[in-house]
Amino acid sequence: MAVEIPVEKWTGKVLEVTLGATAEEGGTRSRTVTVGGETTLPFLHFEGEIPNPPRLAIEIADRRPEDWSPLLLEAWGDVVDDPAKWAKAAEEAGADLILLQLSLTKNGGEPTTAEDARAVTRAVLEATGLPLLVFGPGQVDLDNELLVAVAEEAAGERVVLGVCEEKNYRTIVAAALANGHLVNGRTAMDVNLAKQLNILISDMGLPLDRIIMDPTTASLGYGIEYGYSVMERLRIAALQGDKMTQLPMLVTPGYEAWRQKESKVGDGVPESWGDWKERAILWESVTATVLIEAGADIVVLRHPETLKRVKSFVDRLMEK
Repeated sequence: MAVEIPVEKWTGKVLEVTLGATAEEGGTRSRTVTVGGETTLPFLHFEGEIPNPPRLAIEIADRRPEDWSPLLLEAWGDVVDDPAKWAKAAEEAGADLILLQLSLTKNGGEPTTAEDARAVTRAVLEATGLPLLVFGPGQVDLDNELLVAVAEEAAGERVVLGVCEEKNYRTIVAAALANGHLVNGRTAMDVNLAKQLNILISDMGLPLDRIIMDPTTASLGYGIEYGYSVMERLRIAALQGDKMTQLPMLVTPGYEAWRQKESKVGDGVPESWGDWKERAILWESVTATVLIEAGADIVVLRHPETLKRVKSFVDRLMEK
């Protein structure tokens, strides 16, 4: 007997957002990346359209990270001392996008300046043809100063500037408007907060198709269930027609997973935890794949082996 599979009828659709600009579009990227466009929940191909797969970004830093696990530094080797070489290595590893994380200080302890931000942005843009995201160090005043400089240096490239939060979104959005960029809007794990920030950003005149929604998350074992539920509710609201939740979602499983002890350290832990390297890669990989199942359109990773595994996972899920 044939069994009829029930199909949900959704009225809404996730907006498509394009990152990067080619020469024909006023930029220098070798290709663009489009995310979003779903008319159904993740990977339910029988129920609706999923025109664009989740995209994988590799996070690089403007200088050698001091707080990263030695496993990550070992995996990337000497390129971690040169952001341009690091970006090129990430592209060769199979990344779809590059996320450049600006530091609070440069080598020697001096504060990172606008000129430093301009220089590293230009170097990375010249080293790779992938679309770029640039995030500030996380202090409001410095973020504003550095990201304005980045926006001007990368004018026309359709870079994603971050991180926009309720306390600092105005300056970053203004820089994006003036220079043809996108923004990443981050909120604590809450549906209403995410929606409200999207409203505030769009009220400044930035089109919704130039906003990436960052609802934040936790890593495996540290509250990922709550982050999953928030992302799921955001996606359901979007498919039900809520315009201010119909934005692609970005999450940072690399950052979240590698700051936990299970990934970060190999000494002084129970023997039953097993091999440190395999455990750490699995921690990041499982965190990423869970969030992809929750509806993430961009996931930001750190380890090249995780990139390989998650890419294979996405390819299989995109098979109809």
